[in-house]
Amino acid sequence: MALWRGSACAGFLALAVGCVFLLEPELPSSALRSLWSSLRLGPAPVPAGPLSPEGRLAAAWDALIVQPARRWRRVAVGVNACVDVVISGVKLLQALGLSPGSGRDHAVLHSRSDLEEAFVYFMGKGAAAERFFSDKETFSDIAQTASKFPGAQHYVGGNAALIGQRFATNADLKVLLCGPIGPKLHELLDDNVFVPPESLQEVDEFHLILEYAAGEEWGPFKAPHANRFIFSHDLSNGAMNMLEVFVSSLEEFQPDLVVLSGLHMMEGQSKELQRKRLLEVVTSISDIPTGIPIHLELASMTNRELMSSIVHQQVFPAVTSLGLNEQELLFLSQSASGPHASLSSWDGVPDVGMVSDILFWILKEHGRSKSRSSDLTRIHFHTLVYHILATVDGHWANQLAAVAAGARVAGTQACATETIDASRVSLRAPQEFMTSHSESGSRIVLNPNKPVVEWHREGVTFHFTPVLVCKDPIRTVGLGDAISAEGLFYSEAHPD
Repeated sequence: MALWRGSACAGFLALAVGCVFLLEPELPSSALRSLWSSLRLGPAPVPAGPLSPEGRLAAAWDALIVQPARRWRRVAVGVNACVDVVISGVKLLQALGLSPGSGRDHAVLHSRSDLEEAFVYFMGKGAAAERFFSDKETFSDIAQTASKFPGAQHYVGGNAALIGQRFATNADLKVLLCGPIGPKLHELLDDNVFVPPESLQEVDEFHLILEYAAGEEWGPFKAPHANRFIFSHDLSNGAMNMLEVFVSSLEEFQPDLVVLSGLHMMEGQSKELQRKRLLEVVTSISDIPTGIPIHLELASMTNRELMSSIVHQQVFPAVTSLGLNEQELLFLSQSASGPHASLSSWDGVPDVGMVSDILFWILKEHGRSKSRSSDLTRIHFHTLVYHILATVDGHWANQLAAVAAGARVAGTQACATETIDASRVSLRAPQEFMTSHSESGSRIVLNPNKPVVEWHREGVTFHFTPVLVCKDPIRTVGLGDAISAEGLFYSEAHPD
């Protein structure tokens, strides 16, 4: 009888602890584990499904993501577009007869050896990168091998085309896309994307996307994260040949949002052509009617002089919004002598306080203010495990929903699911962080039930949210573009 009473008591207490899990999901897991272990009932149960931190965070996002009061009706996107050939990087390089040597970055790729060295350099860091391949014939041979390789996949590529595709998933939104669009790309584009006849060309531009999985090994190199290495010999996008077509199409299309990308493709051009083209970019942007927000999507770059010119030669003041990742943010700060510029690279997850300092500096030095005639009022920063939206006060609304929507689409697109599957994603964002390192910032403790954190600094508002990282990603290409497009879709710009 005593044994029976002891078992019944244990069962009752186990049921009681189970109820605590259900009714108090915010109670620290350490407290629950201590309670469970004190009863000597064996290993503590791990909340699954909607009660897991991932499930609670996803549910909180769904409640926060609401439509803006004023929605975009017509979005014009340009000017880089191509066909992405997606393939296993290790398998392709093996097929080309290459073996892993010493990893080394190259600003421009001139040979197969340069390709191998740059690929393993970034694979070892788990970092994304994009490079120009200077030798047309060698690139053509590699592209043919890649395109015919078993398992190679062809997708819409180029920041503008990918952003346009993402916008086109909203049936009530009209999307204009300008860029060098060949027959294969035109076939791949969504029916909701309108391409002006002047943008069509006879031959596609191909970009090779060499992917690798988290933990994948090649020789002494092991990837800490799933990511990709991109390279091309792309002259049409590099010269931004469709810029004038893009701007001239806007008068008839009458957009209420313009998205510009492709400036990074100019790295393969001479310095003289870069300077000339940047001036033409600024002139073209100035022709866009006042009051239409212009978002500039940045991408991987190695030319500090070009990045400095983009920052200083009136490109930043001419656009309203920026989208960029951790590599681009640090490179921008290094190129323009910003905060934490002495940092050679991020050590693992980018420090939230340092990222916040650089975002604040960009908006304070190059954004709109009473003493500066700049249009820049918004920056959408994205990295693997968290996102931040920074805005100058008084110019944007619905940014809490926007940052949450951008993070949510990162999890769904990487896992190729319609909604967040809590069993396939993991919460890897820092559990605690400081909001600044250059001043006395606040200490934030992450709460999955309230996943968007807001703080303010001298007229700039920051919205932070973690990302639910896909454990086994299906495809990493285009995530940044989908994130920026989704964040913009949920954003509301206040009219001037």
